[in-house]
Amino acid sequence: MADDIGYEVARLKDKLIELRRDFHRHPELSFQEHRTADIAANYLEDVGWEVTRGVADTGVVGLLKGASPGPTVLLRVDIDALPIQEPRDRDYTSQVDGVMHACGHDGHTAVGMVVAELLSSRQESIKGNVKLVFQPAEEIMSGALPMIEAGVMKDPPVDNVLSFHLWSGLPVGKVTSQAGPIFSSADEIKISVEGKGGHGGMPHLAVDPILISCHVVTALQSVLSREVQPSQAAVLGFGTIHGGTAFNVVSDEVQLTGTVRTLDDSVRAHILKRAEEISVNVARGLRGEARFEHVQGAPAVINDPRVARLVADVAAPIVGEENVVTISPPQVGDDATYFLREAPGCYFLVGCGNEARGITASHHSQHFDIDEDSLPIAAQVLTESALRYVT
Repeated sequence: MADDIGYEVARLKDKLIELRRDFHRHPELSFQEHRTADIAANYLEDVGWEVTRGVADTGVVGLLKGASPGPTVLLRVDIDALPIQEPRDRDYTSQVDGVMHACGHDGHTAVGMVVAELLSSRQESIKGNVKLVFQPAEEIMSGALPMIEAGVMKDPPVDNVLSFHLWSGLPVGKVTSQAGPIFSSADEIKISVEGKGGHGGMPHLAVDPILISCHVVTALQSVLSREVQPSQAAVLGFGTIHGGTAFNVVSDEVQLTGTVRTLDDSVRAHILKRAEEISVNVARGLRGEARFEHVQGAPAVINDPRVARLVADVAAPIVGEENVVTISPPQVGDDATYFLREAPGCYFLVGCGNEARGITASHHSQHFDIDEDSLPIAAQVLTESALRYVT
């Protein structure tokens, strides 16, 4: 069967590329993926899947019932784009100003659709069910939980979960499927520091929130250097700081936004707790006030060892055993973690970088692209991994 799937995937490569480039030309932001969702839903219906539209607003869920009873495996792909302006230097450049598929979700969606076609042709040999989830709003970590709350893990209940990401940090032809953390948690924090405005030449009559903010940022670094075990990977950093109106005016308030990223749930909880305590108390000690807000986030993506081994075993004959590699988990997040916390699963990475072709830009860059030879690899690994559960 594996040889048949490889042959069929090769036959469908042009379709994979065509679909991916169409989605790339027409990217849609989180919870605005109406065109993408309609195309995916129509495609699934055309190849014989039961389809539910409008799950978590713009999500799509397909169900393929096998010929006999058995387990249910859920395949999750994400579909949203990013608010980035893409240079118009490709024949498939985004046609939407200020919006771009800069993370590979266009490829994910195309792969999901072709996998649906491959599985549908084997429906009579399936023992159990396959659910295929086209999830919105991954880029803002807001799509997975609403889909779970809408019941996608039920009726029939899901036994295992498979998801993947095209990854520019890996050369095309390599696959990563490893036990334990594969992506970090990804949390946004916001700190509002309040002082007392005044004249820049008379600072003793004011309370300077810019000075307080500098101390808060510095003090928070001690959480990583003195409260987190050195062997634990963790990030606590700030991306924006806004305050003030003129060079000679002490402002009333400063706004800071930052991120916390870890591979361990307990470390994540500790950093978030201490970030609030330190912010509030440092500000108070300097005569100001601070409000801390954990805006949004998702815990680390953690693979089940058994499922990760199964995917690695599937990938080895496809790309070569030497090309199934282990990596240090990057400090990026994905709300696919919520699906994997509902049922044992694996989130694997498929290399899509190619230095020889100049495909080296990182995810979320305006120059991001993928080597499209990665698409059939992802489709074959995902299809064969799903079939291991239901045939």
